[in-house]
Amino acid sequence: MKNINKIFDSICNSLLALGLGISFTLHGIGKFPLPPERMVDWFAGMGYKNPELVTSLVAIGEVAAGVGVIVGGLLYLLNLIVKNRIFFIIGDIVTRLSALGVVIIMIGAILIAHSDWLITQKLFMSEQIFLLLLGFYFTLKGNNRSF
Repeated sequence: MKNINKIFDSICNSLLALGLGISFTLHGIGKFPLPPERMVDWFAGMGYKNPELVTSLVAIGEVAAGVGVIVGGLLYLLNLIVKNRIFFIIGDIVTRLSALGVVIIMIGAILIAHSDWLITQKLFMSEQIFLLLLGFYFTLKGNNRSF
């Protein structure tokens, strides 16, 4: 029974990481080509300096964080196949740093783009809160499947 639980635990964590990674990557890709014009206009209207740079960095950061979460998870799976702990260590670091990027971007998105949602029903019914929480989850847990 313990082995079955371990298998399901790995599958569940991998599915969560894959979902977070794909979602974040797609959000970033949706802002290409750079700079994202609609976002630049919106940031400029709010008084941000260098909105082209800021919005481009957000888009690149979203793609990098999303791909990083996926790559980190794949390195964990590679570790299981080839039994080389270095893949686990590198994958764990990549996962945690990428997930931290998700957290930072999502905190910024919630505070800047959705500040009227703070601690309201709308926030807790949006995907933004789940992306933030999954980012925290993988920042804290990394690829450690026996948390």
